[in-house]
Amino acid sequence: MGGLLATLSQGGPIVALLALISLGSLGLIGAKVAQLRGILGGRERRAAALELWHSGDRHAAMRETEAGDTPADRLLREGMAGLREGQPRAALDARLEWRGNLEMARMYRHIRLLELTAMISPLLGLLGTVLGMIRAFQDLALAEGAANAAMLADGIWQALLTTAAGLLVAIPAAVAAALLNARVERAGEEIEATVGQLMAEAPPGR
Repeated sequence: MGGLLATLSQGGPIVALLALISLGSLGLIGAKVAQLRGILGGRERRAAALELWHSGDRHAAMRETEAGDTPADRLLREGMAGLREGQPRAALDARLEWRGNLEMARMYRHIRLLELTAMISPLLGLLGTVLGMIRAFQDLALAEGAANAAMLADGIWQALLTTAAGLLVAIPAAVAAALLNARVERAGEEIEATVGQLMAEAPPGR
């Protein structure tokens, strides 16, 4: 561990900044994984609730939905409550769309930061490499005839270290953002399917 820290310290402020970004990124990934862990569950329970609802047993259907707390469960309860209260169909559709948008925004929150991390980390690494190469060639110029290959190689590997650090930060962030986005999209499809099944047999004028 000490050797790794010593190596990273030679990368300069860019590597230090990337290390901070990496810590923040990993913390955010952990938080989002915990938040989105169960958002796709409860499909069988919702199917049972919809079957009860369409068979006319609305009280049992509502009780069935109370056991779940996924976004699709919450939208299903919202829709059933609106239909039971006799809300106009247009008003209920607008209300469900608004609530659905809130659920999607909540699930997508901060994933954009991971995408931004994946985008800027390699650029920061490249910036550090360019600055390091400039410094290495400045040292080479100042050394005049006393320069040797070892001196140049030492400066170059320190410069390339920032590129490697940038990629090491960007890759996990990019992979996590892609997987989390896919999970949220699947949750959105589940919301649409659940609400669609509920409203399919609702009278248009209600």
